[in-house]
This record gives sequence, structure tokens and C-alpha cells, in this order.
Amino acid sequence: MNFVEELKWRGMIHDIMPGTEELLKQGMASAYVGIDPTADSLHIGHLVSVMMLKHFQVAGHQPIVLVGGATGMIGDPSMKSAERNLLDEPTLRHNQESIKKQLSQFLDFYGEVENKALMVNNYDWMKEFTFLSFIRDIGKHITVNYMMSKDSVKKRISGESSQGLSFTEFTYQLVQGYDFLHLYQNHNCKLQMGGSDQWGNITTGTELVRRVAGGEAFALTCPLITKADGGKFGKTETGNIWLDPERTSPYQFYQFWLNTSDADAEKYIKIFTLISKDEVEALVAEHATAPHARLLQKRLAEEVTVMVHGREAFDFAVEASQILFGKGATETLRKMDEKTLLSVFDGVPVFEVPRSALDAGANVIDLISELAGVFPSKGEARRTIAGGGVSINKEKVTSHEVVVNSTSLLNGKYLLVQKGKKSYSLIIAQ
Repeated sequence: MNFVEELKWRGMIHDIMPGTEELLKQGMASAYVGIDPTADSLHIGHLVSVMMLKHFQVAGHQPIVLVGGATGMIGDPSMKSAERNLLDEPTLRHNQESIKKQLSQFLDFYGEVENKALMVNNYDWMKEFTFLSFIRDIGKHITVNYMMSKDSVKKRISGESSQGLSFTEFTYQLVQGYDFLHLYQNHNCKLQMGGSDQWGNITTGTELVRRVAGGEAFALTCPLITKADGGKFGKTETGNIWLDPERTSPYQFYQFWLNTSDADAEKYIKIFTLISKDEVEALVAEHATAPHARLLQKRLAEEVTVMVHGREAFDFAVEASQILFGKGATETLRKMDEKTLLSVFDGVPVFEVPRSALDAGANVIDLISELAGVFPSKGEARRTIAGGGVSINKEKVTSHEVVVNSTSLLNGKYLLVQKGKKSYSLIIAQ
């Protein structure tokens, strides 16, 4: 496949340096993307760059992931209004290993192929430099005028609310530029890719390659992903959507993609999946005939959730989603971890009852009317049960004499009470 053509139809190219496509037509090439190791998990904001590397490997080229152990200790001023916290080496190493494990879902690091992916950490070569040797051997090749011309620097210096730009952050582009030179000299890497906000840093690297090594290097950036309503992609009220299931459950992850707008789903399915152009066009056309069926969103959510969490986690996320629409079973509820259970029923009325009452066994009428005010009166609770309108943990309550005890608790703590088809309450035994 033609890598550049593939990215073009997917809407994944913002800027591309002349000569890049010609380089890739000459045979197998290497390209790298830098990833910030400030957390031990990637979030979906990283996925655009990761998908670029994925397409690059599929096209027969070698992807290189550069974990910014050294640059992570400095902080990139691009698009930032303040400096970040600095990390120590043990934290960076832990984060690197966790990130590599996640990236293995997308990239082949271990196969018996010539273009298997490579992960490097710029701390491994930057730690060998002294301050004097770096400014003597590298700094002399790039002028201050050149560095000051970068948008990322100008915005921080001239911004009204800016606290200025420290020397540490000012040198960031030079350190990142040296990464490109190092990879060029040691891995024959001639292309760096990243978000459009990285163009200035990347081109500093191509300039260093030209001035120090007399070589030619190239740059390719993708657009910064936005939402159709202007909101920030990948952010929710609870924060980032992480790839780590402990930070963002597979259910929450699945729901994020399922709840995208039609306009966003059409854009995201090109960027975040490997579905072919013909199939995407067919899906878009089919979706247009019945938008209410949310065909695009369902396929997008399936593809990305399976890619990140696997088929089993996707199937369970779908099962969990069905519970809200009255289709789930008790077995599904019992399989749910606490985080997923609370995610599914976020926003429903919550009632607390003494754990001792359930340990002793509580009459269902007393439980749902007096102990927990799911019903305003015993009479209404009794009438609704008689009409077959009450379920606990998705099991219909068939008699007002039923006794509920602590063995019924989900995760040893919760009871799910359902009135009618879609009215839920959560009882917490404390």
C-alpha cells in the first residue's frame, strides 16, 4: 500500500515535507513518533500517532517509538501555558514498559520480520551528555534566531497570560532535534511524524540532520483531532479516556466511541480503524439511510474496543450496555466489577442501607420502601410487585414476602432495583 495515499484519504495529513513520498517509494524506510512518558498508560489522544505508525508498518516500513525519557524531564512548550512536573528515572522506566505493552496491541515488536517495530528511550543517549558538550557539539549548529522563529516559542513569550518561557523549555526543540539526528545516524531514520503542533520541533530535527550530518530528513504531521461541537477530543467530565482498563473500563471506553456524533463517527472511523476505503464509504452510505440505527458508531466502537481491549472485553461491554435497556441478565451483573457497575448506572438514584439489615435478611417491601426509599410507601411497593413491575438484580420479585439477604449483593455491596422497564435505583449496603 502507498502510505501517504492511505493517510490522505483518511484525513490524517496536515503538513508533509516535499520529498517524503519519494523517499517512501524507494523501499523500506524508518520513521519515528515521540511519545511522552508522563503516565504509565496511553490515552486516546495518542492514538492518532499510533495509528500512523500502524499504517506505516502495514505499508512495509519500520516504525520507531521514541519514549521521551529525557524530554519528559524537561517539558514541551508546544500548546502549553505552563511547565509540567518533572519525573524521576524509575518512574520513567516503569511508564516506558507499560506503554510498550499497550503498543504491542498495535505494532509488531517481536515478529521475525525485517520491519519489526523498535522502541527507544532518548534518556539512554541524552544522559551521556554534559551540559558543556551538548551546547558545544549540538547547540552551535542552530541559531537563537532560528529557535525564536518557532510558533511554539513565540506564543509562550508573547502570550498575555504567559509566565514566560524558561531556558529549560526553550532548549526543548534542540533536545528533540538531536533525537532525530541520533536516530538518523544510528538507525537510518529519515522521517519523523507527529501532531501538527510538533511541526516546529520536527523541522528543527531535519535542520540538524542537514547541518551536522549533511543528510536529508523529512517531516509529516497529522491534524490535531477535534470534535464537531468544538469540544476537546478524548476528554470527558471524568478526564482522559485511557487505554489502561484500570483507569478507563472497557465499558466506558466502548461508550465513548458509541456516543460520538454522526459527523465525528464518519471522521473517526477513518482515523482510528483499519477498515478499507471501499468499506468505509459503504458504511457511510448505509448509515445515511438510517442514522437512528447508529451503524457508524457501533462499528467504530467495535473496531477500536476490540483493537485495544480484545473481543471478550468488547462483548462484555455490549452486554453491559444492554442492561440499561432491559435486555441484560443477572449473570452479566454478577460478572461486573465495581467500576463497571457504577459506570453503567452512573446518575441513577442511590440509597444507603445498613449492612446488618441484609445480613439478618430483610423483607423486600421493608427494604425498598422503608430502609431505602425506592418507593414512597409500602402500599405502592406491594402493588407494583403484584403487577410484576419490580426486579432486584434483574430477577423479578414474584411475592411481597420475599426476603433479601447479603448473599444477593453484587460485589458484596450493591443491589440493583428496577421499577418497570427502565427505572433503576442502586442500593448500597454499608
